[in-house]
Amino acid sequence: MMDFSDFFRHCSDTPLAPWITPLRQNLQHYVVPDRHGDYARWQAALDQLPDLTPSSVALNQAAVSAGAAGECDAQTRQQIEQALMGLHPWRKGPFDMFGVHIDTEWHSDWKWDRVIPHIQPLKNRTILDIGCGSGYHLWRMRGEGAAMTVGVDPSLLFNMQFKAIEHFIGKHPVFHLPIGIEQLPKAMRCFDTVFSMGVLYHRRSPFDHLIELRDLLRPGGELVLETLVIDGDAGQTLVPDGRYARMGNVWFIPSVPTLIQWMHKVRFKQVRCVDVSATTTKEQRSTRWMNFQSLADFLDPDDPTKTREGYPGPLRATIVAEV
Repeated sequence: MMDFSDFFRHCSDTPLAPWITPLRQNLQHYVVPDRHGDYARWQAALDQLPDLTPSSVALNQAAVSAGAAGECDAQTRQQIEQALMGLHPWRKGPFDMFGVHIDTEWHSDWKWDRVIPHIQPLKNRTILDIGCGSGYHLWRMRGEGAAMTVGVDPSLLFNMQFKAIEHFIGKHPVFHLPIGIEQLPKAMRCFDTVFSMGVLYHRRSPFDHLIELRDLLRPGGELVLETLVIDGDAGQTLVPDGRYARMGNVWFIPSVPTLIQWMHKVRFKQVRCVDVSATTTKEQRSTRWMNFQSLADFLDPDDPTKTREGYPGPLRATIVAEV
């Protein structure tokens, strides 16, 4: 059984306090790590991490970092790298632990830089990040002064990656729960800010997802939604026939005006698009920390503005709204 006692102790003095019992029950029911064939290997990698106390921790820069290369010897640094590599593939980052730079598949810092100028200040806010991956953005939120950040993502590997970074950064009111949004209590209405970045197009019912997000926010709270879109007018939506960029779980890709219509329909207020950016092979690519296929393999080699299937290449919009 994984230990979430720190999370529940912290919740008792936060707006999540009324939800401690159902959260504890859901975590006990849905998180069964021994059923995963790789869990023992991941735990062994975690156990290899040396105990080091960094002279400094940086949460408000591109690479979330702890310590510096000169704070340990080459043998210890090699031990850190070997242990962290045991948690391959690393998709969201980057991180730097005592000079070991984890060059993740995604430059998640680029997405952060596109988002942060357009949202309400995160200082003293209670924040939820849906589909948080390894938790990179949770640390960046804390770096902006958030009172508490909670990420949910059902991948046990991502949870282990989060723990590896936490091992060096230390305990903060930053928590990673290896469950999906479906396992959160309904209509919590307790978060100041909810992030859903890179999730909506994976949902078979985008309206249900938007309603779930709305009902997690307190009155006056803010949603930060980032998702795939297409160029087009109101009413236009791409429903891929089969795969999109070799992803089989892409259901709906709306135009920005259509997405804004959807959000108004489920009663979001002050809905506005703050950024539209094409995803490039500089932002998402294979590295030695994620050496599987990446975006370059999913695009048409003769026309990189299109996917392998002939659809428009990935274009992402960030929408900010309130409840």
